[in-house]
Amino acid sequence: MDSTKSSDEGSPHPGPGGTIASGLASTRFLTGRKVVVTGAASGIGRACAEGFAAAGAEVYVVDRAAEAAKDVAEAIGGIAVVADLSEADAVDALPDDADIVVNNAGLQHVAPVHEFPPERFALIQRVMVEAPFRILRRTLPHMYAQGWGRVVNISSVHGLRASPYKAAYVAAKHALEGLSKVVALEGAAHGVTSNCINPGYVRTPLVEEQIANQARAHGISAADVMDQVFLERTAIKRLIEPAEVAEAALWLCTEGSSYITGSSIPVDGGWTAH
Repeated sequence: MDSTKSSDEGSPHPGPGGTIASGLASTRFLTGRKVVVTGAASGIGRACAEGFAAAGAEVYVVDRAAEAAKDVAEAIGGIAVVADLSEADAVDALPDDADIVVNNAGLQHVAPVHEFPPERFALIQRVMVEAPFRILRRTLPHMYAQGWGRVVNISSVHGLRASPYKAAYVAAKHALEGLSKVVALEGAAHGVTSNCINPGYVRTPLVEEQIANQARAHGISAADVMDQVFLERTAIKRLIEPAEVAEAALWLCTEGSSYITGSSIPVDGGWTAH
């Protein structure tokens, strides 16, 4: 079980090592703000933690991978918070004073519906739907009290489209989209926006681990998975880098995006243009 891997669906192009290369973070426009980033030890979550820290925010690096979370926190001057998001008590103990929440943690399981393990389906919903709900239930009162807050949900192109063999993941991302919209409607009067970012396949550990699973599910070689599965529906034939997703998350926290709420922003290389 892994409740901390980033979405599988990664500005100006990221710099060496996938770090953000634009001037947005360098303006330190989030100085004085606190942000919770879940699944922050690797992939999209780590890129978001790095980007928000570079923009001046104090980052709670939330992940179940203790050593990796501590390493990221030390590197960016953040605070490591070790928690398994599949456990309600652990989620309810997370910091409640965040001005910004980035719901990113997720996991994947690839199997046809009639063979999908019910316990795995339930686990994915707990991590990717219930945990974001519990986090927002705790953090929204702080945002409301100060009249400002930002909720950035790292959804997926699979929050807008479906693919075979991903029943739990697709269901969870669609649910996250609905939760995001409700928060947008409720939070608007309090200066809080809530949006989803919908990337295609991102170059993360979760995607790398999927290659063998997808090869088995589709009956093709691992070498064909990239072209026939990951990039078959995109116009831009490359994976997205995590830092590109982080750049979009940062932009949603700028004053220039303050009228955008309840939206789902595809960063999918043209996938949903079909």
